[in-house]
Amino acid sequence: MMSGHFRVRAVGLLAGAGLLATAACGSGTAETASAGDKPRVVTAFYPLQWLAERVGGADIDVSVLTAPGVEPHDLELGAQQIADLQDATLSVYIKGVQPAVDDALGQQGDRAFDAATAVKTLPAAEHAGEEEAHEHEVSYDPHLWLDPSRLATVAGKLGERMAQADPAHGQAYQDRAAKTAADLAALDQEMTKGLTNCTSKTMVTSHEAFGYLADRYKLKQIGITLDPESEPSPARIAEVAKLANAEKVTTIFTEALVSPKVAEVLAQEVHAKTAVLDPLEGKPASGDYITQMRQNLKTLQTALGCA
Repeated sequence: MMSGHFRVRAVGLLAGAGLLATAACGSGTAETASAGDKPRVVTAFYPLQWLAERVGGADIDVSVLTAPGVEPHDLELGAQQIADLQDATLSVYIKGVQPAVDDALGQQGDRAFDAATAVKTLPAAEHAGEEEAHEHEVSYDPHLWLDPSRLATVAGKLGERMAQADPAHGQAYQDRAAKTAADLAALDQEMTKGLTNCTSKTMVTSHEAFGYLADRYKLKQIGITLDPESEPSPARIAEVAKLANAEKVTTIFTEALVSPKVAEVLAQEVHAKTAVLDPLEGKPASGDYITQMRQNLKTLQTALGCA
């Protein structure tokens, strides 16, 4: 979890960046945007980057704060990243995923779009007996991008926000948003069909990132930890092992950006296999959001015995 000290530092850097920008403008040395410059959209991490690029097309410049291979929850913002957020035409994030981004965007007002405000969210997961607060520090589960139907709704809202920020290309943004939403709706139908007739409905995952996927496709998620940075207690591991045995689980799911060690130990204990189920918190090694979600579907079908 990010310390209060860092949060204070992040907000202080943001304020400092603002003062520097103001001073530069006053001295006449700051670079000014020309009429031909594209709007700049800064996204917090991969799924939002993918969405912004699809909706924005060639009419905007999209950047992402979380570098490939970095677990988004681990992100710490440098001065340049905070300055990029301040200067962006629009910043796109999900409150609760990255505390440093939440803090920095607290001063952005209408230039920040929190995707969680566009959809109905699910309550945050809790583990009995765990007093440590969930790192996400919000009352809801923020992993909404793992439900393609919800992400389709976000796409439509993002198209509207881009159109407001750049009216000259407003129709193009909304047209691309509609196309993206249609593609996500098709993916949703594919996953609904593929996960309807399964021998098992229980997923045991490294951390509880798949609540929206489970909710959408009528599956049951058992997470070893609440967030990827937590170390599960021996009692929690024993509890998950008991549940996995009771549910006759044959696969324990690991993920790309988090050490699989705990999941592998659990798998040995319950005589199960392991398989990677990507929460898409980072850019896939190949393909994009849709192709990786299709790979997740195949992985789930194999593990859950889906016809």
